[in-house]
Amino acid sequence: MKDNIASIPGKLKERLYPAVLALFFDNDFHRVNIREISKQTGVSSGTIYKYFSSKEDLIFTILDEKIAEIGKAITLHIAGLEEIKEVLRKVFWVTMDFYDKNPGVAVTAFITVPTRSWMKEKSYRGVEHAALRELLDKARQTGAIDPAISNRQIVDLYYMFCYRQIHQWYYFGMKRKLVDTIPEFFELFWKAVQP
Repeated sequence: MKDNIASIPGKLKERLYPAVLALFFDNDFHRVNIREISKQTGVSSGTIYKYFSSKEDLIFTILDEKIAEIGKAITLHIAGLEEIKEVLRKVFWVTMDFYDKNPGVAVTAFITVPTRSWMKEKSYRGVEHAALRELLDKARQTGAIDPAISNRQIVDLYYMFCYRQIHQWYYFGMKRKLVDTIPEFFELFWKAVQP
């Protein structure tokens, strides 16, 4: 993956990113190649290879960039919230709202891309959001969440929920909104992390 995503021209991103996500949304990972991406976008293979070493480099650059938007949105939405239950509910809501609005990212990240390949990338590891980590630490100190439950365990529950809901949503034809799955799950999650 490119170390400097900023070096990729914005106009190239505008042409490539939506088309690439649409291709991976509609096709198996191994059926998409640079030739097909070039054909769909009108961007020459040479130009694509100038910025990306492979289709894997291209798709993981896109996923890293798009998934990073979730962290930025979480920062905006939790600013000023004090009650940890509402902060955590908002984290789930922002995430699922992002995937509702970006189904190509959801399907590509959670269904199309081979997990073994994605495990090597930053976006798979999921950078634990610093503001969320601080809030969890504070909540633990004030007794709002069980001190025996680590931040990693809470983040694991978050990712398990995302993974399962996106798979079910896709399997059943994407007929409902992902944010609509939160109320049923969230109360169970909250019971699990309370002292």
